[in-house]
Amino acid sequence: MVHDRIHAREPTHDRDRWTEGVVESTVERDGHWVARARSAGSDRPADETVERAGDGSVELVVTFAVRDLFLRRLDVDAGESPVGCRFWYRSGGNSAAAHST
Repeated sequence: MVHDRIHAREPTHDRDRWTEGVVESTVERDGHWVARARSAGSDRPADETVERAGDGSVELVVTFAVRDLFLRRLDVDAGESPVGCRFWYRSGGNSAAAHST
């Protein structure tokens, strides 16, 4: 399975390769964590569920280990939803191996 890359904090390297986004929703699927995101510059409502459409949203797939690291680094309390949180991601549809920092 192909995984995406997510950062809870603004990257300090290759900044032009990352997209700033906002978490719209999350779900567990097929043993992975899937975060729906929209670009931080988008003014579209966060209520649609399409995997990479013309609406600007994207589904990012990562392992549970990456999810746990990502959630620990976000500014949210334990058990709190990350929906609405700002983060950075890289996805090209078939993106590289998962990482989170």
